Amino acid sequence: MSGSNSPPCADQPPLIRVVELSSAFNGKKIFERISLDIPRGKITAVMGPSGTGKTTLLRHMTGQLHGVSGKVWVDGLDVAALERKQLYALRERIGFLFQNSALLTDYSVFENVAFPLRQHTRLPEVLIRNLVLLKLQAVGLRGAAQLLPSELSGGMARRVALARAIVFDPMLILYDEPFVGLDPIALNQILKLIRTLNRELGITSILVAHEFAAVRQVADWVHLIAEGRCVASG
Repeated sequence: MSGSNSPPCADQPPLIRVVELSSAFNGKKIFERISLDIPRGKITAVMGPSGTGKTTLLRHMTGQLHGVSGKVWVDGLDVAALERKQLYALRERIGFLFQNSALLTDYSVFENVAFPLRQHTRLPEVLIRNLVLLKLQAVGLRGAAQLLPSELSGGMARRVALARAIVFDPMLILYDEPFVGLDPIALNQILKLIRTLNRELGITSILVAHEFAAVRQVADWVHLIAEGRCVASG
């Protein structure tokens, strides 16, 4: 790893820039003037010991949290300065894969993936059906559309959540500990999906993860966070 926090991508500006961000929660310092760049179209991993604020950093990128100083820029927008409507519009362009998959337990796989479309659009039912089946096909689960979450393995549940995360064709996907609790077969499936979706959809991906061996297989760039700063990148 190098000492620079900027990936060597001179052909285009980074999708996300974190500039001198300082942040605290309940009086506890989380970040102290942290700076790092997230390159467009690449897979970037954010790693570090537990409690160093990796997931908190994702929440700054989506405008759920604001720092006491510094800036977070996403696609040229100062996230902290956005009005509510602008912030919602930005979030619609971001897919989020939660560590626990966060599936609705009483809804089928199909309905879980369709849920954001029903909540945030007025698309006709036939188009919703086609979109959902297309996304399930992308993660290899078209045949599981009518199953309930309780009938899924951990790896399958993670893939359903990923189908839901890409249902709006986002510019950015945030993966929060996507490898936790997966057996080797499911882990390899998720790694392959992350790489394939990143390439075929032309998106940017950010992984928060602890598993260095898995990160090495998929990430184009890694930021290491410790003691409130980005201490190494490469």
